[in-house]
Amino acid sequence: MQAIWGVLGIVLLVVTAGSILRTLVLPRGMSAFVVLTLWHFWRTVLALLAPRSRSYEVRDVLMAWLAPLILVSQLFGWLLALLTGYTLLNYAVTPGTWYEAFREAGSSLFTLGFAARSHWHLSIIDFAAAASGPLVTALQIAYLPTLYAAYNRRETEVTLLTARAGEPMWGPELLARQALVGTVEQLRQVYAGWERLAADIGESHANYPVLLTFRSPRPYRSWIVGLLAVLDAAALHIALVPAEAPPEARLVLRAGFTALRDISRVLKVPFDDDPRPDTPIALSYAEFVEGVDRVQRAGLRPERTAEEAWEHFRGWRVNYESLGCLLARKVDAVPALWTGPRDWTTEAMPPRRPPHRRPDNPDDPFPGDAAIRAVRE
Repeated sequence: MQAIWGVLGIVLLVVTAGSILRTLVLPRGMSAFVVLTLWHFWRTVLALLAPRSRSYEVRDVLMAWLAPLILVSQLFGWLLALLTGYTLLNYAVTPGTWYEAFREAGSSLFTLGFAARSHWHLSIIDFAAAASGPLVTALQIAYLPTLYAAYNRRETEVTLLTARAGEPMWGPELLARQALVGTVEQLRQVYAGWERLAADIGESHANYPVLLTFRSPRPYRSWIVGLLAVLDAAALHIALVPAEAPPEARLVLRAGFTALRDISRVLKVPFDDDPRPDTPIALSYAEFVEGVDRVQRAGLRPERTAEEAWEHFRGWRVNYESLGCLLARKVDAVPALWTGPRDWTTEAMPPRRPPHRRPDNPDDPFPGDAAIRAVRE
């Protein structure tokens, strides 16, 4: 039995070391079993705290704790596994009780030094345990700046997009607002910026999946909703006015669905990497017509009718719809238009359009695109 406990201890230490290195050190986009397990556990716990609440704001506040809980649980889980492994080794190599083995392992792992026995083989285990505890804690601490650097890059672009696409973001709204103020040509820069951001998200969120659980600081903002809005705007742009759509629109579409596929591979989500353009999508034709109408009322002059553009739009959206909507559901993103259902009862939220006040009559706010267009003209 002593040998069996020793083998179990070695196996547990090796598996734990592999998990630590794979999560904190090896940037390979490998499946992170620990992160995904903790994600599922804590998401379920937080969801149970408001089972009947239809308020998205309540759920957003609760889910904001998901990332910290995962990070803290991850660290304590590794330390507990190391403590168990060293306890098994201590018990296997020397006579004594389980309590003595546990006490010496804990004393060494957490560098307390209050329990030690004078055996050379125990000293080797104690030295290894003493090195493991601070090393794991240091790696976890060094891991946080990498996470927050990627988070800040992401949220800066999301915040910039809210002025163009509203809150919550919606693809047709992005296109419409630019048409409304005559800045459609500036979408070239938006598409180029989100092409780079999509590549950044695909690399960072695949290598560090815990980033998927980091929520935006404002409840109606979300990186996945923003990405879907930009992709929908680009697809709609190409479908409605193909002669005027910039080449950056096609580039951001490819970068977007490539990033979603990289993340999906880590999450073990199956997908078709070469879907047919005529494959049915979840977005209905009626919803598409509503989006086209929004863009037309804002002043964009399409080259194709909605019926003609639908075929082209669907051919683009089929590449990213299922994965994008699945991720929006998994991260409990704000239920924006065209982003699919959520795991709680809610209705899709259109972008909020606050009234605009004029300097000549600030007490008479006026809403509506027609009024804005009249002032512009």
